[in-house]
Amino acid sequence: MAGPLTGYRVLDMSRVLAGPWAGQLLADLGADVIKVERPKVGDDTRHWGPPYLKDTAGNDTEDAAYFFSANRGKRSLTVDITQPEGQNIIRKLAAKVDVLIENYKVGGLAKYGLDFSSLEKVNPKLVYCSITGFGQTGPYAQRPGYDFLIQGMAGLMSVTGEPDSQHGGSPTKVGVAVTDIFTGLYAANAIQGALLERHHSGMGQYIDLALLDVQAAVMANQASNYLIGGQIPGRLGNAHPNIVPYQAFATLDSHIIVAVGNDQQFQRFCQVIGEPQWVDDQRYATNTARVNNRVTLCGQITKHLQQQTSLYWLSKFEDHAVPCGPINTIDQVFDDPQIQSRNMVLTMQDSRAGDLKLVANPINYSRSQIEYDLAPPQLGNQTIEILQEYLEYAKTTVQLLKSKDII
Repeated sequence: MAGPLTGYRVLDMSRVLAGPWAGQLLADLGADVIKVERPKVGDDTRHWGPPYLKDTAGNDTEDAAYFFSANRGKRSLTVDITQPEGQNIIRKLAAKVDVLIENYKVGGLAKYGLDFSSLEKVNPKLVYCSITGFGQTGPYAQRPGYDFLIQGMAGLMSVTGEPDSQHGGSPTKVGVAVTDIFTGLYAANAIQGALLERHHSGMGQYIDLALLDVQAAVMANQASNYLIGGQIPGRLGNAHPNIVPYQAFATLDSHIIVAVGNDQQFQRFCQVIGEPQWVDDQRYATNTARVNNRVTLCGQITKHLQQQTSLYWLSKFEDHAVPCGPINTIDQVFDDPQIQSRNMVLTMQDSRAGDLKLVANPINYSRSQIEYDLAPPQLGNQTIEILQEYLEYAKTTVQLLKSKDII
């Protein structure tokens, strides 16, 4: 079967990561996604290198590797929206699509007549999703918002990194722009929810998404620890605030992760490391006791694990059904037989590079298909195709727009 969103049309006017991530997900699900970019410049991430995509001769192309992470399945349309003719193109396209995604600053598109209140007049069924750092309302609404800033402001960095008591302990950002990615996922969910609601109401609606709101929401159990338990969580390095032992431990040659989630697993863990008496020790017998005696217990565990290699312990723990795992580098991730068996590496064709390897979509439907029809586009490559297909522009009209640098 085709993708579940086959037949839906999306105008993706966003750039960098949060909006493009949402657009890519909708494209994977079968939507026809048009990526609107600035002529001659394009999405900011096209220039966020090195590394850059290399052509078959080994030379750098104009597109950075970063761009390819969030723009699969789209067609690129270059339009100068600062010009009336460009605004008219967007307005006409908005009349024919189901969804518009944008991440301009608050009020940024209103001056061009491309805000929701303007476009819903030409398309009352339009689902319009705005993504900003702080949302459309509130005292911070006019501030620019970036993932790194939001990780700090929304509490993520306060619980990420080694504690101050450890040498070099300091707040640390996550190594991937997770706030942007979470926002993209929320956006895709919100858009699909609005499309479902449209079946009943026959009307589109406006979606206001803020990176700060999203990151506050995905603080999950750490937020609940404060809101319900009154505890202000701090940095525990690789440890878990509510489960022990559930962290990274040093071994003789590297580190491994032990993720003991219940008392039965702890019993098996104790057998493997040769401390069966811990099961009856009141300091360690229950998870609550282990959390309260975290430092003592984990110190003793470390002494045991440092006597053997990571491979030794991983084998022993797996044999006894104790949750554990290595800390892989990225190359090891994609060499992992489980990742390979799940087809998580996708090969597409790029006219410059030939084979292009991307991370596949992790969704597996029983009937519907994830669609990989289009590799991330070169800047503006489908501009003429889109204008003729959607708006039925004549070749002379297209040539005139090109001569005026509108497209």
